[in-house]
Amino acid sequence: MRILFIGATGMLGKPVAKELIKSGLDVTLLARDTDKMQSLFQDTTVTGGDVFEKDSLAQAMKGADTVYCNLSVLQTAKEKDRHTEKEGMTNIIAAAKGTGVKRIVYLSSLVHRYQGMNGFDWWAFRIKQGAIQKIKDSGLSYTIFYPSTFMEAYPHQMIMGSRIAILGDSVMPMWFIAAEDYARQVAASFRLLNNENREYSIQGTEAFTFDQANTIMIQNYTRRKLSVMKAPIGIMKFLGRFSAKFNYAWHICEALNKYPEKFESENTWKELGKPSITLSEFARTA
Repeated sequence: MRILFIGATGMLGKPVAKELIKSGLDVTLLARDTDKMQSLFQDTTVTGGDVFEKDSLAQAMKGADTVYCNLSVLQTAKEKDRHTEKEGMTNIIAAAKGTGVKRIVYLSSLVHRYQGMNGFDWWAFRIKQGAIQKIKDSGLSYTIFYPSTFMEAYPHQMIMGSRIAILGDSVMPMWFIAAEDYARQVAASFRLLNNENREYSIQGTEAFTFDQANTIMIQNYTRRKLSVMKAPIGIMKFLGRFSAKFNYAWHICEALNKYPEKFESENTWKELGKPSITLSEFARTA
């Protein structure tokens, strides 16, 4: 199996790409900056391309069987901007169908299902819903992953110096998952699936609200002593009128705080393996 990996840098792309390579899969990494990508993955094939450039995508996909898509809405983006999960996904599907790619693999989320609950409406979640529908309508085989909150959100996004930044009141537990466990499940899916369509919920073994998770992080984090810095979500909502980044922050935190996540990963664990990393273990090595 030959895989074109789109989005191999960052919090989630890098650990998944490394696990696929480690598993012995034939992986080619798509990059706008090929030199930078090659420095991160020195012994892996890198090819130039951009999801907004159809010709470069078609060239990069030649010979590939599968395309793995790790895409996201930028925190600084506005609704009318181009988006990798909108225009980019349209280009990816068109290039895949034109080059003989058989499967699209897409990283989505569980929390985007909060769209429409309690009157919540956010264009970024509409884009995610649209990307899923495009994949399902494409006629290509697909695998779609719906992860809970990643533990990596703490060191990459939430820990600021000696503070854990929290927005609003977290009232619903989340089944925190480590990217390393998710990566192993992705690799297992490539070994398992042929032409079937599959959708997998990706959840860890423990569920916590952010307040509960913060306590675990504070007790187990080894780099420095941590404390919590909490702000009312209304302040960020007001500032979001003037800043795309603040607008993103209050929307995603509102959804994470209130989405009524249920455990639904029994089949995922059966087919792809059970996660093993606990939040306390993650905190000690983060």
